[in-house]
Amino acid sequence: MFEDREDAGNKLASKLKKVITNGFVVVALLRGGIVLGKKVSDHFKIPLMPLSVKKIGAPFNSELAIGAVTFDKTSYFDQDLIKHLNVNEEYIKNAQNIKWKEARGLQKQLKNKISLKNKKVLIVDDGIATGATAICAEIYVKKQKAEEIILATPVIAKDSLRNIKKYFDRVVSLKIPSALTSVSQFYRYFPQVSDEEVIEILNRK
Repeated sequence: MFEDREDAGNKLASKLKKVITNGFVVVALLRGGIVLGKKVSDHFKIPLMPLSVKKIGAPFNSELAIGAVTFDKTSYFDQDLIKHLNVNEEYIKNAQNIKWKEARGLQKQLKNKISLKNKKVLIVDDGIATGATAICAEIYVKKQKAEEIILATPVIAKDSLRNIKKYFDRVVSLKIPSALTSVSQFYRYFPQVSDEEVIEILNRK
């Protein structure tokens, strides 16, 4: 169990010592991933770029991700899950539009735009349950013509790891539980990260 996101970020940085080389950029998924991304970025003295990506929840269960969307409308949908839940196109379209506006609103407040072209990119999040946001982030980063894309997270569900490995050159994790109902169960202290905290973290020297 991790004490908090700072503790997880420090431990993740230690695990990444043999992975990080010159030319890496940290892409931290907002909002929770920014705390860990900042720790990794500071540890290796490499650039940090925040990426606003929002989970699109299933009808009647917002915690179950059927997809995700970034600030620039890059999207990913789990078609098998959508078919299994019989989610209609109108719901998907409306939910995607709402979440895209949320993502765009947050990204507009940030100034840390970095070119990812020909860069090695380390995507960092505070935990992976379904993997929808991480896959969506990978699609965005790939569109920016990154040279290599690695996912780093303190905890990832075993089933999710099996499903998303094909999207990344490598996945680095500290814990791979067979059962993961919520990322928060692996943290003693796991508060929501506000937009204001994101901006404050990015402004730290």
